[in-house]
Amino acid sequence: QVQLVESGGGLVQAGGSLRVSCAASGRTFNSATMGWFRQGPGKEREFVAAIRWSGGSTYYADSVKGRFTISRDKSKNTMYLRMNSLKPEDTAVYYCAALYGSRSYEAYAEYDYWGQGTQVTVSS
Repeated sequence: QVQLVESGGGLVQAGGSLRVSCAASGRTFNSATMGWFRQGPGKEREFVAAIRWSGGSTYYADSVKGRFTISRDKSKNTMYLRMNSLKPEDTAVYYCAALYGSRSYEAYAEYDYWGQGTQVTVSS
């Protein structure tokens, strides 16, 4: 079993920055891909970014490329999402998730474990 706990959400003005964290525990993460997804009001859950836990390769949705940075600290079993130049359309509940195996990191249905989510609100 894997437990994922997000933190760091909050209210920020447009153009501001925020960092959300995902503390992971349970089985080893060496073979995992960790991802961030978000779900805005009235919207489908969408892929934001992913990172291969072992090698560190990163992937981003076009909508956040150049503004968001995903990273992980293996010693703390924690993943981060640094969000810069935030826009009102970035407002959503942000979820972290873990995927084991060689499946599409962009598809939320492929992920095996999920956190409870953290709210990020960007005011205009």
